[in-house]
Amino acid sequence: MDLRLQNTWDYEGDEYWNWSAFLTGADLPKVDFVEYILHPTFTKPVRKIREASNGFRLETAGWGSFDLKAIVHFKNGREELLTHEIELRTSPKHGSTHDESVSPMPPASFSV
Repeated sequence: MDLRLQNTWDYEGDEYWNWSAFLTGADLPKVDFVEYILHPTFTKPVRKIREASNGFRLETAGWGSFDLKAIVHFKNGREELLTHEIELRTSPKHGSTHDESVSPMPPASFSV
């Protein structure tokens, strides 16, 4: 599977960031939708994104880093779980992760 889960950040000050997570990779056209599982302190910690044109981008905001989980639902019915530690920096104030390695795992091996 050629998919990577990445994130961008925009530091707003007072230890608060706007950030987004998205998929990149050659297998992106095979994806039907992505179900993101955020930290349980988020309002609506499970979010389903169906918009493929922007890499199934999730946009949100928060104050801390955590392991984001993404269940990738493929058009053929297969599912893969990707994880990515959300990276939030104060310097530079704006940035993104690139070429992060992710570990695909069977969906049964994760917990919310």
